[in-house]
Amino acid sequence: MLVLMLRTLIIYLLIICAMRLMGKRQLGELQPSELVSTILISNLASISIESPEIPLAASLAPVFLIVALELLLSALCFTSPKASELVSGTPVAVIRDGVIDQDTLRELRFSMSDLMESLRGKDIFDPSEVSYALIETNGSLTVCKRGALESVTRQDLKLPSPPAKKPLVPFVIDGKLLPENLFWCGKDKPWLERALAQNDCTLKQVLLLLGDDTEHFSLTKKESR
Repeated sequence: MLVLMLRTLIIYLLIICAMRLMGKRQLGELQPSELVSTILISNLASISIESPEIPLAASLAPVFLIVALELLLSALCFTSPKASELVSGTPVAVIRDGVIDQDTLRELRFSMSDLMESLRGKDIFDPSEVSYALIETNGSLTVCKRGALESVTRQDLKLPSPPAKKPLVPFVIDGKLLPENLFWCGKDKPWLERALAQNDCTLKQVLLLLGDDTEHFSLTKKESR
């Protein structure tokens, strides 16, 4: 049992180091330690299922050890910025004032195709439109547009605020009522019945019903087969 825990601890630390060496591009939305924990726990769970000859306690102990390590590591990173930087790294700027830092891209092994794909995901097709862009510690791209290209708001244009104070939320999805959203927007079931009657349908015939705290709503019926 002690040998198994020691091996788990060594593998855990080695995989974190390996993921840090692989670079930010490989991490997706997870921090290195989180990704390692996910991989190890899934593998250990599959081993315990596929190898019934292994005692249950012996197969579960490494899983709980990994969970404990992740909790301790999270607490350490929360209290110590240096530990957080060591485990997860720091955000790195790849664009400044519309100029791409090619040396940084090479260090991160982040190709121009990767960068352009991430920019397109934020509706940016020209890097010169970007004032500042960072590769975050989880591998995602954070972008700040140039001031002249930032989206304007109603306040900027001195337009009146919309009558709705709540966002458009689903009241019904695929015939299933979401009462918490309905009540949050100040609606009740009699209001829902009136909305259904206006569209000559029943609750089960609704594919999607969206609404806010006004009388405005959008209803899409299921297509009959």
